[in-house]
Amino acid sequence: MEQLINDFSPGLFAMQTFILIVLIFLLSKVAWKPIMGALKAREGSIKDALEAAENAKEEMARLQADNQKLLQEARMEREQLLKEATAIANRIKEEAKTDASKQAEKIISDAKKAIDVEKNAALAEVTTKVAELSLEIAEKVIRKNLSDDKASKDLVSTFVKDIKLN
Repeated sequence: MEQLINDFSPGLFAMQTFILIVLIFLLSKVAWKPIMGALKAREGSIKDALEAAENAKEEMARLQADNQKLLQEARMEREQLLKEATAIANRIKEEAKTDASKQAEKIISDAKKAIDVEKNAALAEVTTKVAELSLEIAEKVIRKNLSDDKASKDLVSTFVKDIKLN
């Protein structure tokens, strides 16, 4: 450091000071304003970018809230649709059961009627057959009994007595 103090030259110092002042003056006139303008422009663009980022953040939060709301509404609508579909399915199932029961009762009723008709027809046929067989048997018995004259006269007189009494 001592060497610097010994080598000190006041002319050199004055010249360097003058050059520094001229340089500062030139820089202030030529470069200082554009540099300050660029810095202010950069500061403004950074501020605008921060505001835009904040606005985007708020917009994202709002959109996310809207999405959550829409999602919740969609879930509620889905639940409602499922409830309605279940109710409709149950109603259709009950209607089908009721219709099936009515049809089954109708089929059973029709079958009972058909059975009664067939039963009555069968009974009538059996009665007719029994009557025919009875007549055949009676005819055969009467022919055999009436083959002799005395038996036929006795039978006719018995019938005549029965007729008069009735």
